[in-house]
Formats: sequence, structure tokens, C-alpha cells
Amino acid sequence: GGAFNKMAAVLRSCRALRKSFAPKSLTLSHVRWLAAQPGEILEVKRQNALIGGGAKRIENQHRKGRLTARERIELLLDPGSFKEYDMFVEHSCTAFGMDAPDNKFPGDGVVTGQGLINGRPVFLFSQDFTVFGGSLSSMHAKKICKVMDKALEVGAPVIGLNDSGGARIQEGVDSLAGYADIFLRNVMVSGVIPQISLIMGPCAGGAVYSPAITDFTFMVKNSSYLFVTGPDVVEQVTKEVVTFEELGGAATHSKKSGVSHRAFANDIDALSQLRELFDFLPLSNAQKSPIRQTSDSRDRLIPALNSIIPPYPNQPYDLHDIIKLVIDEANFFEIMPDYAKNIVVGFARMDGRTVGIVGNQPQQKAGCLDINSSVKGARFVRFCDAFNIPLITFVDVPGFLPGTDQEYGGIIRQGAKLLYAYAEATVPKLAVITRKAFGGAYDVMSSKHLRGDINYAWPTAQVAVMGPEGAVAILHKRKEQELRQEHITELLESESIHLRKILNHIPRFLTPDVLPEYDPIINLLDSLGYFSTDDKATISDLRETPKKLGHFVSSAVQTKGEVFLRHLIEALRDGYQQHTAYKKLLQTLYLFLDRVKNEIEYEQTLCNPYQAAARGFLDDIIEPATTRKKLCEDLELLDAKEQMMPKKKHGNIPL
Repeated sequence: GGAFNKMAAVLRSCRALRKSFAPKSLTLSHVRWLAAQPGEILEVKRQNALIGGGAKRIENQHRKGRLTARERIELLLDPGSFKEYDMFVEHSCTAFGMDAPDNKFPGDGVVTGQGLINGRPVFLFSQDFTVFGGSLSSMHAKKICKVMDKALEVGAPVIGLNDSGGARIQEGVDSLAGYADIFLRNVMVSGVIPQISLIMGPCAGGAVYSPAITDFTFMVKNSSYLFVTGPDVVEQVTKEVVTFEELGGAATHSKKSGVSHRAFANDIDALSQLRELFDFLPLSNAQKSPIRQTSDSRDRLIPALNSIIPPYPNQPYDLHDIIKLVIDEANFFEIMPDYAKNIVVGFARMDGRTVGIVGNQPQQKAGCLDINSSVKGARFVRFCDAFNIPLITFVDVPGFLPGTDQEYGGIIRQGAKLLYAYAEATVPKLAVITRKAFGGAYDVMSSKHLRGDINYAWPTAQVAVMGPEGAVAILHKRKEQELRQEHITELLESESIHLRKILNHIPRFLTPDVLPEYDPIINLLDSLGYFSTDDKATISDLRETPKKLGHFVSSAVQTKGEVFLRHLIEALRDGYQQHTAYKKLLQTLYLFLDRVKNEIEYEQTLCNPYQAAARGFLDDIIEPATTRKKLCEDLELLDAKEQMMPKKKHGNIPL
């Protein structure tokens, strides 16, 4: 009797479990097997959870070039460190046939838990596209909320691997409530623990707003998509035909919209880069970033920096060259490298310590601040401030970008975001002015006036209300007068006019704005033997394209610029009226030299680092080669910095 009762109880249990794991026909042999080995029940259910939506759907995922949810976790975390939560959770929906056995999957389309990255704890969730397309149900959302709550309690980052078709329609408002629960936690933990989203498949509708709130959003090229409404809806409403990639692909969001902070080649590359980024970050706002041992000496001098700034003030250079020379081992993790390229932001280390790097990029828009670069810089500065990461700013900014597009787009409000972020930041703030620091943009870029801790300038720095060209145009409005030899003599005897000083301005002399006609200069160069037969043929071909002709002539002049310029100046000195063939050219040269003379005098008087240093706005004017040494020393000194803000609920940043 006792054996029969035991067998009957097992049979009832098996019938209850049949929907999820048992064969279609339950025989007495199955009952005996389960009764003899009850531990196998757990193993069968665990195996069901591990295969997600099944072998065919996994194969389809691989065919698209994507990894499964569990494969992604395995690559991201240290081997054997993953501890899963809620493996056996199932959805609770009963409508539209969702309670059928074939619609029950352990885990409910998301794998959650915690593990280690390079020995440091992290919480994460990975959506499983093989189960209902990774769609979000109420139980799916509860699993995500659970790991976020745990992460907040422990003080460890949260990483979301997103691969979801959106809300699970069958659950109606319950799925929408699930999204709202996640959004709330995104906001609550913001600034407390780092949040990172990696979009590895579709992410549409309301689902996009969780990644948008997180600190960093990354995408995978050609396989991930972010949009509020898909291409079909866009076509129905606006009649605009657009592809998934054009509407919300990685290229769109990493280059045009700025929604994505970076795009990676594939799943493996993305997960590898994510591990690298994680090493730069602290676990929470209560901890400091890890210090990495380095063989790169903090006292290393960098002679190359002494000559890295071009002699001509409007000639661009690549800020990355300076950054990589200064930081530890040239290891720079750039954020948003393809968006708003006129400002560079990213993470590096100085003497093993994590720092945030911000700098103007002269190669793009001359380093001017515009709407997109201001927002990009402000968000990065605020992240660093929230998580106690010191800031180093390299300044070479001629001002805010002018134009109706910028004014209509709200450059005043958008530019104020960067100003607000720097002024609000209480972390150590170091700045190095490498060349230009003009107008309001000088104030914005971590100036002493915004509580900058240490502000340096190189001898090449120019700190002023505006640049020499603009200032001279206002201060020396030219009056029409007949050019005479005494004017030329007076100009050429000026202390400001030295060949070595004005050689740097040759490229400006050869622009259409200064020299609208190239024939006189071509004839003079030809008479001086500058051109070969091939050069003359090139000039003939370029007659119809003045811009290309100008570049060609400019290149020819710069190869022997000093000799050519000396020829022209001697022609001016010998007698302006005597050189009738080049009279117009010499007159243009005179006006140009007069402008250069005034600009040089302006630079010597107002447009240099010494005026700012004299007023205490710069802590020192340093030899560029010593930049790394001084910054490392300052970072060590400021490591214990504490700065309080006035008591308030929160500020009202101009969003």
C-alpha cells in the first residue's frame, strides 16, 4: 500500500511537469525511472533552460552572425564566474494560447545573474532572441529589475545585452508596466553605479529608452538596430521608404544621431571592447577606479611635444597625437569617435590612474565648439564627475561655431550644457592650453574661472577675446589710400616684419580671399624657374578649376617659400612702381604684410599666455615636453580633493 501511494504521488507530479519536459505519452517505465532518480528532474529542466528556444532557432541566430544570449555572457565574463538568477522563471500570460505547453520556456527570454570581469563583480542581463524574439513580458522585466536592485545593493555596475523585438503584445499593459519598472531603476541608479547597454540585435519601441538613459550605449555593425518606430510605420505615416540600417543602424546612431557611443565590428569584438572599458571604471560612486601597474614612467619627458604645434596658427594637427604621447602606454579608449569629431573624449590612465580626457580637435571644424560637440562633451564630463574620475582638458578652441544653423538649433542653450558640466564638476580638473583659447569658449573649457584646479599653457598658447585676424579687422579698419613707396619703406622697417615671422602666414597669402588672381604669381614663379615642363602642363589643365590651381600654386610656393617671399619683398623694396608686370601682386602683398604686422603686434600685446598668467588665470606656462610629468604630479596631489556644492535638491541644467 505504501509503495502504491508513493507511485501515485509521483504520477501526479509527473503529469504536472509534463508540459515542460515530459514526453507526450507518459508510461509506467517513465514513472519508475523518475521515481528511482528524482534528481534527473532538475537536470532535464536545466537543460531545457540552457537551450532557450531550441536548436533550430539557435542555428538561425548563428546564421545571422549573432551569438546566443548565453554565448555572449560566456565571452564577456571571466571563465566559470557566472551565477545565474531565476533560471526557471516562466511567463504568467494565459491569453492567446500562451498557456500552451509549447509556449512555456524556462527563463522567459532573458538570462540574468552576476559574474566577474577581470576579477571585479558585475551584474548583467542578456536577452534571448530565440525565445519569443526576446520580447519583454512582466516576468522578463522582473528578472531584469531584480539584477538592477541587487547591483544597487552591492554597488556594482549593470550591463545589459539587448536583443529584443520589444514588448510582448500578448501581455498588453503588463509588458508596458515592465518597461516602466526598468526605466525607473535606470534613473534611480544613475550616477550611483555605471550602466552600460550593448545593442546586439533589434531594440525597438519603448525598449529604446532604457539604453538611452544608461551611461554608455554601444552597437554592433550590420546586426543591431535602435528605433522608436520601424521602417513599415515610417512608410505608412510619412510615405518615406527607409531600410532598417538607414533608420536605426549602428552607422546612423554612431555618426549622425549620437545615440550610440561606439559601433563594433561583430559580437566578439563588442564584448572584448566592453571588457576593456570596464577596466577603466569604478564599481560605484563610492569607490575609485582600479589602479593598473605600468612601466611607463610618470617622469617621462616628451621632446616631440615641443614641436608638435604647427607654426602657422590655422594649420591643423591631430589631437590624438598629443593625447597618446602624454598618457600611459598610448592606451586611449575613445568615446563617440565618429560623432562630433571636433571634440575628443575618452578614458586613459596617468601613472596607472583612470582619467577622463577632453580636448578640441583642430582637424575638425578648426576645433570650434558647436551644438553636437557641446552635448557630447557635457555628458562625458558629468559621467566622470559622478564617478570620481579626474578630468584632463586639452584646449585649442577658436570659439563657438558661427552660423544660422547653429543659432536656430540652440547653440546658446546647448553650449551652456558644457559650461554647466565643467562648473558643476568637483573632481580634479586639469587643463592644458596648447594653442588657441578665444572668447567664451576659453571660459567653457575647464578654465580657472569654472573652478579649474590646475591650468597650464604652452608657450604657443593664445588666450584672448578673439584671434588676431578678427581683432585686426576691427581694430585697424583700412582706409582707401594710394600706395606709395614711403608706405612700403615704413612697413618693411617695422620691427614686427621679419621674414621668419611672416613665413608662417604664406598659406593665407595664397588663398582666394587674399589673392583672387593667380596669373601674376604663376608668371613670377615661372620667371624664377620654379616650374618644370610637367608643372606647366598641370597649370594649363587646372586653369578651369581655380580652387585646385590655388592648391597647386600654394604647394609650389611652400616648397621654397622663403626664397619666393624674399624675391617679392625685394621687389617691393627696390621700387613698387618699377615692377609694372607685378604691380597688382605687389600691392596685394603690401596689404597682406600690413595686416600680418598688425596681427603680430596684437599677438605680442594681447594674444599670448602671459597676460592670463599675469592675472593668475594660469598656474604656469610650461615646456610642452614636461606635460606628462606635471600632470601626474598634480593628479597625485589632488587625489584627496574634496569640494562641496551648495545644498540643493538638484541643479537645473539647460536641457
